[in-house]
Amino acid sequence: MDGCLARTRGPQPPQEGRLNDDEKRSASDAPDGAPGALALPRPPGVVRRFFREHPWVTDSLLALVYLVGASLLAVLASEDGAPLWIVVPLALAGTAALLFRRRRPVLVFAVANVLYLLSTLAGTTAESVLPLLAIYAVGVYRSSRAAWACFGVGSAAAAADGLLLAFRTRFGSPILEPIEPPVSGDLLADWTNNTVGVVVMLLIATLIGTNIGGRVRYVAALVDRAAQLARERDQQAEIASAQERERIAREMHDVIAHSLSVMVALSEGASAAVEARPDQAKLAMGRAAETGRRTLGEVRRLLASVRSDAHGDAVEVMPQPGAGDIVTLIEEFERAGLPVRLDLVGVPSADAALGLTVYRILQESLTNALRHARGATVVVARVEWSAAAVEITVEDDAPVRPGAGSDPGRGLVGIRERAALYGGRATIGPREPNGWRVVVRLPRRGDNA
Repeated sequence: MDGCLARTRGPQPPQEGRLNDDEKRSASDAPDGAPGALALPRPPGVVRRFFREHPWVTDSLLALVYLVGASLLAVLASEDGAPLWIVVPLALAGTAALLFRRRRPVLVFAVANVLYLLSTLAGTTAESVLPLLAIYAVGVYRSSRAAWACFGVGSAAAAADGLLLAFRTRFGSPILEPIEPPVSGDLLADWTNNTVGVVVMLLIATLIGTNIGGRVRYVAALVDRAAQLARERDQQAEIASAQERERIAREMHDVIAHSLSVMVALSEGASAAVEARPDQAKLAMGRAAETGRRTLGEVRRLLASVRSDAHGDAVEVMPQPGAGDIVTLIEEFERAGLPVRLDLVGVPSADAALGLTVYRILQESLTNALRHARGATVVVARVEWSAAAVEITVEDDAPVRPGAGSDPGRGLVGIRERAALYGGRATIGPREPNGWRVVVRLPRRGDNA
């Protein structure tokens, strides 16, 4: 199989039998004969490619050649000249059998042996080549095991045919005129001579067929494996792309929805106080502008990270919010007009990923309350750290919850997704007698806090 394997010249790859990405690119771009170029096998020619794409043409030509050759051999090589009413049907039957050598090779081999024995009885050698072609087809189109099984059967048929041929030489054909008087000689020696030659030819045909068939099946398995790996690679790329889109969507929603909700609340407060309390209105507008600038920076950072992932470039990483920024987050919502109260219990986690998840869940829950909990007298945000888990609870006492029971929106879906990604669970819904409650429990895995 040396011709089917690509070789490389030059420096050896770091792992035997594998090329890294840089070596693959340099090898594929190198001209033929240059160091590092891949020594690929030559593509098949036009004629070979035509016959491979049209197997029925090959089978038809082979059957036609066999028909002509068997007819000539029967007429010219027969000692007594077998009658045409025997030669023609045998030749036609062998020709028809060859047309099915790809689809039914074992059946064709069985028919070939029957025709071979009949031709011996009839005193003609017209079908002597047919078993060789049939067992070759078994090795190529079925399997090596089937070919060797057929070789055993064919050897037994050759022994029987050798015995028939020895008797025919002594006594004549049972179909044609018998020999009178019978020819004397060593029957065992004649049988051995007749059998050994046929068995050797069967062995050669079997070896050629199994070798070519094994090569074809090996190459087909390589091609199928390569196609399977390509499909798996494409599927993994699609899954990774979908997961990345989900991650970006969650981040964009958390950043933009929160900031816009705060900016809208500050702008509405400033508009209401612009005449009665202009200083407060000016302060609210300044905070809205500050929130917008911070949001713009976070969006730019997020887009820069996406571009860096796509092109493989490094990007300056800004610190992500975590458990230590929860108090600042609560103060921001208080300035936006949300009557929020924070309860912190326990020691926060040192795990940055867990801290970011807690921060985002709390941020989205409070943003949801800022948008929908109109008329709430208090919004309680409770973060309880324990040795095994952290539990985030956000609940309000708003009398009416617009949109309750309808589409939960992207924010609530994002909360559930974040909890699921961290191995936790989220419970979201109305509370009695009024209001809304969000409860998320996340495990603390590998945390030494």
